[in-house]
Amino acid sequence: MNYLSVDQLSKSFGERTLFENISFGLSQGQKIALVGVNGSGKSTLLKILAGIDSPDRGQVVINSEVKLAYLGQQPDFEPDLTILEAILAGDDAVSQLIKKYEYHVARVDTDAESAEKLTVLIEQMEEADAWNYESQLKEILGKVGIHNLEQKIGELSGGQKKRVGLAKTLIEKPDLIILDEPTNHLDLAAIEWLENYFSSSQLALIMVTHDRYFLDNVTTEIIELENEGLYHYQGNYAYFLEKKTEREQNAQIEKDKARSQYKKELEWIRRQPKARGTKAKYRVEAFDDIKKRAHVNLEKSDVVLQVSDRRQGGKIVELEKVTKAFNGQQVIQSFSYIFKKGEKIGIVGENGSGKSTFLNLINQKIMPDSGEVILGQTTLIGYYEQKEPDFQAGLKVIDVVKEIAEIVSLSDGSTVSASKFLTLFNFSVKAQYDYVDKLSGGEKRRLQLLLVLIRNPNFLILDEPTNDLDLITLRVLEDFLAGFKGCVIIVSHDRYFMDRLVEQLFVFEKGKAIRPFTGNYSDYRQAERHSTEKTVVEATREVKERVKTEARKMSFKEKRELEEIEKELETINGEKERLIIMLNSGEGDHALLAQWGKELKMLEDKIDTKEMRWLELSELE
Repeated sequence: MNYLSVDQLSKSFGERTLFENISFGLSQGQKIALVGVNGSGKSTLLKILAGIDSPDRGQVVINSEVKLAYLGQQPDFEPDLTILEAILAGDDAVSQLIKKYEYHVARVDTDAESAEKLTVLIEQMEEADAWNYESQLKEILGKVGIHNLEQKIGELSGGQKKRVGLAKTLIEKPDLIILDEPTNHLDLAAIEWLENYFSSSQLALIMVTHDRYFLDNVTTEIIELENEGLYHYQGNYAYFLEKKTEREQNAQIEKDKARSQYKKELEWIRRQPKARGTKAKYRVEAFDDIKKRAHVNLEKSDVVLQVSDRRQGGKIVELEKVTKAFNGQQVIQSFSYIFKKGEKIGIVGENGSGKSTFLNLINQKIMPDSGEVILGQTTLIGYYEQKEPDFQAGLKVIDVVKEIAEIVSLSDGSTVSASKFLTLFNFSVKAQYDYVDKLSGGEKRRLQLLLVLIRNPNFLILDEPTNDLDLITLRVLEDFLAGFKGCVIIVSHDRYFMDRLVEQLFVFEKGKAIRPFTGNYSDYRQAERHSTEKTVVEATREVKERVKTEARKMSFKEKRELEEIEKELETINGEKERLIIMLNSGEGDHALLAQWGKELKMLEDKIDTKEMRWLELSELE
């Protein structure tokens, strides 16, 4: 079933063309990642698809039977609403019913009328299956890290608003979701949960994301916006990189051929008289196409990161029994560590566990309650903050850079002007004289990174550096950091980024001391899963031992539960056998086989849970 069709779509801003005459479609269950360099028009295209912006030419057609949801980078909610009110702000009957129920529950102790209305509302909730809806609502909010449903929207950070927006989008159960950087501001556990949610769902999805693991595990197709056009890739991120390189090489070959042909045709054009026959006119018209192909712009707009290496002394940064508390709650507990040359350390932990506090302590933006942070004499910290850069309005890009330095030292010992340095960061001469207010979110982030590196730091603190950067810039940043000789601390929810760069983790958990872990993020998750599995086995053993000790008889309710589990296991095992037969048949495309594999894994997990409970109950017989 076709959900969305894009036909000959074009969009420009002033003299700058984002895309021209692009076309594509989206069907049920199809999941597409939209990629391209910052400023190529990705977010603009998503807004056009969602009906928020309009194209200059062309049209977007959405199937009338399809329910569409859009989540931009910065969701817009009324600040005076509570989180629950914002979530239930839709017009559907169930949302309105739950709003009334929650309203009267809050007043039932002081308002007799509310108590009476609750009696009717409870019956209506039963009929509408609203209890199930409400439990799903609270489960999804909990998964994305939102727990206080009475908190006002105006009190939330930008990241918290994004998570509320994401939860609202999922709760509405749309058929088609348009998402702009959905993993920004989510912790790693929430990203993995969202990844599983999307990959096991039949909804259609088109999104912009920088998270390559998320992209690989969720999407089945990649669409690239480049040079005002659109390019399709059926496969994962690695396949995209391979085929993109092939496409660029082929395009250069075609351009070289067209340039050779153009020279010949140009000579012919110059020799011919003004009055031409039909054949000559056809050749003149073909000349225009050759000219266009010969002069197509194939210049790559990659960022080039080059800064000089500042010498690092024997003492870098030392933390001695550092503690920090806020409002009586201990965030950092007596932590000591001596940083060594060239260390690359990742920081993981759920939101609110103290990661940003730790970074601010090292950077000496805040002081510890006790203990000491000691910086070496030659240590110069470069701090890339998570918050969106706040550039002074009315300044041009070149002026922002010149405020720090007009001449910049590079890694090869040479120096360049501020303008040339901006060019290395993919800011054209024209873009350098644009006002910072006009930059896209990704371009502002790129400028922010430039301002950190221009000072030639030897100790980098990167707080969510991957947010809003395009995939091409991310690859360049990774290559630069891999060869960076100074120390690096990275807080990132980008698992691919962490796996490639870090060799050690600091694990943050609320109310607990910082825990060092040797290895990258995937090593850590594997260790955590092993620990969880071990805990489940031990818990099962304890249950069995307790049941044996108590030696009690099974209750009537437990007998009924045992019978139901036996019936459910028979049904689930039948479904499992059916899926195995389908997988072994070799029928179906790659996406369908992957979907069956995920369904099989879910069934196996469900069988394990049911069998564990069956064993527990059978011990009572």
